Amino acid sequence: MNTPQLVVHRDTELMARAAAARLITKIVDAQAARGHASVVLTGGRNGNGLLAALAESPARDAVDWSRLDLWWGDERFLPDGDPERNHTQACRALLDAVDLDPARVHPMPPAQGAHGNDADAAAAAYAAELAAAARPEDHAQVPSFDVLLLGVGPDAHIASLFPELPAVRETERTAVGVHGAPKPPPTRISLTLPAIRAAREVWLLAAGEDKAGAVALALSGAGEIQAPAAGAYGRSRTLWLLDRAAAAQLPRDLYPPASP
Repeated sequence: MNTPQLVVHRDTELMARAAAARLITKIVDAQAARGHASVVLTGGRNGNGLLAALAESPARDAVDWSRLDLWWGDERFLPDGDPERNHTQACRALLDAVDLDPARVHPMPPAQGAHGNDADAAAAAYAAELAAAARPEDHAQVPSFDVLLLGVGPDAHIASLFPELPAVRETERTAVGVHGAPKPPPTRISLTLPAIRAAREVWLLAAGEDKAGAVALALSGAGEIQAPAAGAYGRSRTLWLLDRAAAAQLPRDLYPPASP
């Protein structure tokens, strides 16, 4: 486990723009090095805010969108096209405006689709899709994602891994069905901590006063069962992207005073 790096921005809007610029650079560098890049998207206000900022960025055309693989960290188990699905919101914020290769876009299965209303079967199918995309050099049942984005909830949940629920305790499967989630809808699909930790870099996004307690808890040495965000880290880098409100309960020696 590597030491988390913190960047604290003045406000939420600046955080979104800076994170978008950072992501563009990471994708372009990966494509220059290997010919392609892979990113795991997150939903929620911060994940969608980043995508919207990326859509508005004048640098977005530096990305070869046809050579970008997109996955999702979690999904609300709702019918395809439902406005509450993370995939639907990502399409509205960015994906419909760029020239992606449909074969490289991997949304999680919807409810009432090939797996009916069986979230566990849908999660198993997504795990199989991840495994099929993994290469021998990945040494895992998932691809080595270049960047895996995660929003942090007020209860320190990430993806759809909520405190104390069975999904956060999973040590073998890479994607699971989540039942009885404490926020609607109660049924979801989520990557697990083993899948998250296979990423080269994990970026955690948190903005707003309501996230301050969760950020402080996760970075204070709390266990991942009580604070799932504490268990999210990348193989080479773990980056927390915060605004000042979300960082308000952190000791100032954890991050540079001059963070933009």
